[in-house]
Amino acid sequence: MFAGLCQGLLWANRCFRGRGLIAQPARAMAGFRRYDGGHVHRIRFIKRAQDLGFTLEEIESLLELEDGTDRRSIRRIAAARLEETKRRISDLRRIEHVLAHLLHECETHGKSPACPIIAAITGEGLA
Repeated sequence: MFAGLCQGLLWANRCFRGRGLIAQPARAMAGFRRYDGGHVHRIRFIKRAQDLGFTLEEIESLLELEDGTDRRSIRRIAAARLEETKRRISDLRRIEHVLAHLLHECETHGKSPACPIIAAITGEGLA
């Protein structure tokens, strides 16, 4: 677990530090960076927010609101993410329907010279 956490901290340092999401940790006498509990907490917050689909820009806003007192702003950010998630799910369902239809066409019209899947991708068929 410790090794995984350290690897995650190194990656996060490179990724998040440039955006100002985490402060650069101080170096110890041996030249190693020292991550304190605040760094670990902030990186875990960022990673959990990413797991929920929040963008780095949204996470930056949430970090500014981390004390939880401005719930209206937090709800606004979360509601926008929920709407975007619903839109993406809708798009994925549409893609699922089209692919299922194309697979069915391919299976039932196996003797036709043109593959319905390739025809749809090249624009020669209707999807």
